[in-house]
Amino acid sequence: MSEATHDNLHNADGQDQMEQLDGVTIISQSVLEEIDNSNAEESEDDSIKEKHEIPVLDYDAMSMEALTDELEKLVDNEKVMAIKDHVEGIRKAFSDKYHHFIDEKKEEFLAQNNEEGLDFEYHFPLKNKFDGIYNAYKASKAKHFKQLQNNLEQNFAVREGLIEELKNLIDSGDSNIGDMFKKVNDIRERWKNAGAIPRDKYNILWNNYHFHIERFYDIMHLDKEARDLDLKHNLEQKQHIIAKAKELLNEEDVMKAFRELQLLHRVWKEEIGPVDREHREAIWDEFSEITKQMHDKREALYAVARGKETDNLAVKNEIIVLIEALGTEKIDSHSGWQAQIKKMEALREAFFKAGKVPAEVTEETWAKFKNAVRAFNAHKNVFYKDIKHEQHENLTKKLELVEKAKSLKENSDFAATTPIMKKIQDDWKKIGHVPRKYSDSIWKDFKDACNAYFDRMHEAKNAESSEEVEAFEKKKAFLEELKSFTLSGEHKADLDAIKEHIATWKTFGKVPFNRRHIEGKFNKILDALFEKLSMSKKDTEMMRFSNRLEQMSDNDDKRALEQEQFFIRKKIDEVQSEIFQLENNIQFISSSSKGENPFIKEVQKNIERHKDDLKLWKEKLQQIKNM
Repeated sequence: MSEATHDNLHNADGQDQMEQLDGVTIISQSVLEEIDNSNAEESEDDSIKEKHEIPVLDYDAMSMEALTDELEKLVDNEKVMAIKDHVEGIRKAFSDKYHHFIDEKKEEFLAQNNEEGLDFEYHFPLKNKFDGIYNAYKASKAKHFKQLQNNLEQNFAVREGLIEELKNLIDSGDSNIGDMFKKVNDIRERWKNAGAIPRDKYNILWNNYHFHIERFYDIMHLDKEARDLDLKHNLEQKQHIIAKAKELLNEEDVMKAFRELQLLHRVWKEEIGPVDREHREAIWDEFSEITKQMHDKREALYAVARGKETDNLAVKNEIIVLIEALGTEKIDSHSGWQAQIKKMEALREAFFKAGKVPAEVTEETWAKFKNAVRAFNAHKNVFYKDIKHEQHENLTKKLELVEKAKSLKENSDFAATTPIMKKIQDDWKKIGHVPRKYSDSIWKDFKDACNAYFDRMHEAKNAESSEEVEAFEKKKAFLEELKSFTLSGEHKADLDAIKEHIATWKTFGKVPFNRRHIEGKFNKILDALFEKLSMSKKDTEMMRFSNRLEQMSDNDDKRALEQEQFFIRKKIDEVQSEIFQLENNIQFISSSSKGENPFIKEVQKNIERHKDDLKLWKEKLQQIKNM
């Protein structure tokens, strides 16, 4: 097809004016080709039916958990090509937040681990879940494109066949214009329904088709009546398109109207033939004016969006300033830093919820935010690094006490050694926390050494006496009587009865050291009775504990008291450490989801339970001190 013929073809239908409307990009030749070829990414039905609108969310303001859930919902419920822009927005927002999160974790790891040769690793299950969903989307997309490419090639072959059929019809020299007109209309109808073709072959095929259509119209000049009917029919179709375009100007969803107007341009260009010359310019000008109005509405919408983005930028810059100030405050306690961390999480959440900023400053704003957070974390990590240094010093001190206890555990000079061992135990109590990974093992070594010494000492001191044997026999008989005791159901009367049994038990006196297991049997019976009383868990536990302490005191069992005290102090340390760990770890979970995250709620409940336990253990320790 020659350049002159191509120009004549456009002039015959007013299409050359599409290139001349500067600024109205929707009707330029290149954009029309992009519109036509974009249909290659959709099914035939999708190109003519109204598309299902998928709402565009503010992905930058969503947490990683919310982004993962949204991606999963889209991949499971929507067509693969309908969500490609959404998926890309979700992927970018998740990637930014994930890399920021990992940077923080790495900085904290490096701050707490000074040893050489340690590699940073962090397992984040949510990232694995996100990647799995995203990879499934990519696999579906690849499968879709493979099938699409096959369809495009088939459609191309069909369209080539239609061009050949059109060419042969024109070259046949059929003198019956009416039959020829019907056949051409049939070819045109099949052409409209033939589907999309490969993008690189579009222009050549389109021009070739219209070249032969132009040849047909040259023949149609021989039958003016038939040509006039066709031109009139084309005019009616284009007037119908103009009417639809005017309706779109009243559509509230401007972007939806814009996309539908693009489809109308496609139909105008490709599916409807020329009109009479006297109407050609006027009807095209009317359609172009509607297009310009739509373009102006879209630009106004963009202007509003740009204004909102500018407001968001101001909000985010203010938040960054607050984070920078937070990172310079002097805090010297764990509770103080917990408060700072909560403030930081609130600011982080506000930053993410502030929305998009102008594209030209997106990277700069994100970098400023990351630097401010990084400075805050560095300041925080210095504090916790100092705590860890102190814990290592405590570890060294306790290791020295362990070695000293081990060196004395076989000593038989009990009069001289016992005060030293007690001093070692007192010194142990005064030393603070050690690193968690060493806590259990070092305590076991220390306890075993102390127990070994005091076991030997008690074995030497505890010879059976006739009084203690008699006390044992009385207690043994009393246990048999107590087994038949039942509660009356009256709380006060039952409680007084139990207290009376305890008082009676005490009157029997001490039993031989190697027969003190009977005290445990008595305590088990008491425990069963206390369980049946309608008392609070705390009151029941404290009553049991008081009874055990009194038994130890009555038996002059200082070692048992000391062991009980060591045990309680260890439990206090463990519970405090657990609370500290839970509070310290909870800060790393995405702040934007804390309000409704069931896992966070469970952790907070766990913290409260530990605090209740801590209070009970401290009351027990105080009771021992009071003795």
